[in-house]
Amino acid sequence: QVQLVESGGGLVQAGGSLRLSCAASGRTFSSYPVGWFRQAPGKEREFVAVISANGYLTSTADSVKGRFTISRDNAKNTVYLQMNSLKPEDTAVYYCAARSGGGLIKVAPTDYDNWGQGTQVTVSS
Repeated sequence: QVQLVESGGGLVQAGGSLRLSCAASGRTFSSYPVGWFRQAPGKEREFVAVISANGYLTSTADSVKGRFTISRDNAKNTVYLQMNSLKPEDTAVYYCAARSGGGLIKVAPTDYDNWGQGTQVTVSS
């Protein structure tokens, strides 16, 4: 198991940028695929981006493709989500999640068993 802590959220104007960080504890973090998800009020938690354990494979949701980039630095036990050209509809609580057991990258929240507490991102118009 790993413990995850997100940071970097905040209030930004439309068109702006933020970089979220997901810091993990645990010596085996480099074996976990990690995903970013978000949840807006009244909506279900949705997939944003995922990165494989070794960082070679990534996938992003169509709604953020070309604007958001996921990356990781296993030496620092940290995964990042660079968010550019932010839109008001990106407003949500953003969560990072790690999947025990490695394997292929997954996009469903139910495939992840380690979650952070979330960080709020608010984009004003």
